[in-house]
Formats: sequence, C-alpha cells, structure tokens
Amino acid sequence: MHFIFVLEYDILMSYAVTAIVVSFMVKMRKTMIRITMISAAVIHLFFILLVFLGVLTNSIGDELAAVPKEVINLYQHGSWMNQIQYRFLHFWELRTEAVFVIPFNICMFLIGVLLVRIGAFDNNSKGINIRKRMMKAGLLVGLPLNLLLFVPGGYFDFPVRYVFASILSLGYMGAVSFLIERFQAFSLWSVLEKVGKMSLSCYVLQNVLSSILFYGWGLGLGGHPRSFFVIFVWILICLFQMLFAALWLRYFKMGPMESARKRLASLAIRKNIKKDLKM
Repeated sequence: MHFIFVLEYDILMSYAVTAIVVSFMVKMRKTMIRITMISAAVIHLFFILLVFLGVLTNSIGDELAAVPKEVINLYQHGSWMNQIQYRFLHFWELRTEAVFVIPFNICMFLIGVLLVRIGAFDNNSKGINIRKRMMKAGLLVGLPLNLLLFVPGGYFDFPVRYVFASILSLGYMGAVSFLIERFQAFSLWSVLEKVGKMSLSCYVLQNVLSSILFYGWGLGLGGHPRSFFVIFVWILICLFQMLFAALWLRYFKMGPMESARKRLASLAIRKNIKKDLKM
C-alpha cells in the first residue's frame, strides 16, 4: 500500500520479506547465524562488485543514473492517480532494488541480533565498552569511506549506499549511546525516544508530507535549484514529526501504524487458532 499510494522507493516491502526470512534464523545457534550472515554478505558484495566494475567500465553507469524525462514530468506535473497507475504498470521494474537488497538486509538484521546477544546494548560496563568500539571503528573507518560519495563520476555511489553506509551506522549507534550516557539530562532524548516508538508511523508520515510538498499534484516544490531549501524543508518535517509523536503518545500507547499492524496481526492469530480448533 505504501509503495502503490505513496512512494515508489518504499523499503518496507523489502524489510517485511527480510523479517520473515530472519524470523526462521533467530532460533539457530550463534555459529549458524554467523555463517548465514557472512554468506548473505558475500552474495551482496559480489553483486556490488559487479555493479562497481560496470560503472568503472562505463557500461552501466549512465543507465543507473539516468531518469527518463517522462518520469520527471510525471512527478512534476502528473496527478496522484497518474503516479499510482505508473507504479502499478512498472511494479517489477520499480521493485528491483527491493529484491536486490534482501541479502544485504538479512546480513544487517542478523548483525543486530548478534549485537543484542553479546550485550552491546546492556546498561553495564561490557555494553559500554562494546558501544565505544562500535563508535571508534564505525566513525574512523566508515566516515572516510562514505566521503568517497563526493568523488566525481558517481563511481562510488553504490558501494557507499549499500556497503560503507552500514559501517558508518555502527559508528552512529555507538556515538548516540555515548552522547546519551554523557548528557543523560538532555530533554531531547525523551522526544527522540517517542519518535523511535512511532518509527513506522513517522516513516510513512514523512513520505506523505514530502509527496504533498514536492510533487506536482501537491505544492510542487520539487526541482528547487537551491539545495539549502531542501535541507530547510527536511528540518521542518523532522520537527513536525517530533511534535506529532510527542502529542500522539500523550493519548495513545502506540502510533497509528503500529496500532494497525498489531490489530492485523491479532486478527491473523485468531483466525489461525480457530482453524486449529476446527481441525
């Protein structure tokens, strides 16, 4: 629904498939999880290497970067129904990335599982030391690698997005933990915690708001020549989401999307129980 009605670059479908696959793996032994994680990483790195070599030889670089004029016109001047029709008619073409990143997602999900199991997020000296190592390694290695994005020609666009960014994310986790431990009384943490509790709702909300602001059927702000304007709008959207999450959780226990997901899951469980009872 999010892909069809809101955004063609939706990642939720890929995450959903990944979560189903990983749900069968989390009960495995730590050794098997590591083997599966490494195997998924090798498959993903092989794909990235092929793309990188293609970009270096200029055999696929232009195709990856090019956006057809019809698509640009669709989002600048087309109606919402035109965009929905486009996503329907080009479903598999637009979902190539969502399938392509599944091995990468599996690897990242399992890294998260292992980090939890080794106590990386525990509130003790062991957890603090692990998070410090994550911060140092993630920032010292990941930051320089991500700066390769600014190399002209777009040669490192795919490696940065699908490999180096994940290394930097470990540094982010460690850095945020370090800041929270050092400045525990900072009121911003409680606000961000509420956004985290409503992460699915906020993800969908930011895409809905951005569609209204930037697409032609909305305010048509897309294609603005000044990059600082886009950053300014992004900051406003972030502030609005923080306010929305804080106000919503005053009256409800979960966000709207989280509540809907829980209710749908409960209905599915009840139906399965009824089928088992009949059998």
